[in-house]
Amino acid sequence: METISAHGGRLINREMTGVERETLLEKTPALPKLNLRPREVSDLEMIANGAFSPLEGFMCEDDYISVRGNKHLASGLPWTIPVTLSTTDDFAEPLKEGDDIALYADEHILGVLHLQQKYRYDKQREAERVYLTEETAHPGVAALYEQGDWLLGGKISLLNRPKNPAFPTFRLDPSQTREAFKKKGWHRVVAFQTRNPIHRAHEYIIKCALETVDGLLLHPLVGETKSDDIPADVRMQCYQVMLENYFPTNRTFLAVNPAAMRYAGPREAVFHAIIRKNYGCTHFIVGRDHAGVGNYYGTYDAHYIFNEFDPELLGITPMFFDHSFYCKVCDAMASNKTCPHDSSQHVTLSGTKVRELLSSGQMPPKEFSRPEVAQILIDSMLKK
Repeated sequence: METISAHGGRLINREMTGVERETLLEKTPALPKLNLRPREVSDLEMIANGAFSPLEGFMCEDDYISVRGNKHLASGLPWTIPVTLSTTDDFAEPLKEGDDIALYADEHILGVLHLQQKYRYDKQREAERVYLTEETAHPGVAALYEQGDWLLGGKISLLNRPKNPAFPTFRLDPSQTREAFKKKGWHRVVAFQTRNPIHRAHEYIIKCALETVDGLLLHPLVGETKSDDIPADVRMQCYQVMLENYFPTNRTFLAVNPAAMRYAGPREAVFHAIIRKNYGCTHFIVGRDHAGVGNYYGTYDAHYIFNEFDPELLGITPMFFDHSFYCKVCDAMASNKTCPHDSSQHVTLSGTKVRELLSSGQMPPKEFSRPEVAQILIDSMLKK
């Protein structure tokens, strides 16, 4: 059985090597210089390594408008999040179609944008369509409003990877995860997206999914997140201890996703699924309030949005899971789909309550969190 195709049929590679790279590097000192924000650095890497296939660069206006308005690229392929590069009036004004622009992170040259188009855009409209709110309390909207008023579209050429990348051992490109799955003989691979440590409810839904496939890609997002999210290095320790103690090592694979969080709820659930398709996964877990923040999205809106897409064009199978918990009467992990008992019998804790317990050095109930994970979180909070 062949590995699942990349989105659009071909895994993109925009990383330059050899003479092509050397020639572009020689040109860069004379080019207009644009410094990228952390999210744009992540996006550049994800475009170059094929994780954002079929994108070969930052979106031009036809794709941007189509994605913003109807959740598909201009070609008709499902795509839900604008991947754009913004700049200011001063920088954009002298640029012409066909210009090359050097892309930097601080003083480190990353690549070149081959400008196909510069265009103005409506930030309020993007906020309303993509995030379903114009409130700056929403972190995705706040980031959008901080962008420049122009967008630059065109293919990119990656010359250098970002400096000092986090978790280099686990930072695998889609071509590498695909190769790893092939070696393991996995045809059906389920991905789990997370920006939080795994507690018992997560463990339960991952294991339910794992019953029906060959292997699991645990694929935590380690790009830019909210300041109050748990740091990636602490989360990675939690994932490793979970996998070592509670999962079969021959059926799990841990790698990091360098993308930044958008907190776009339902749209981002589809986006995360497409990314994992490019990494070689056939299935994708969608739980409660996927990629949500605050009360901006309904509990299961991230499930319903998948009905808007042709399953063949989407090309990855979503696996929907209800809210899970430990039930004292069932004496087991369960969900509203499987447990008949009153919620007073369920062990569930709010995020606020968990933080209070951890920051005071107290273990949450073992029915809520594995003690090894809780200990890592307590240690990290007490160090602050």
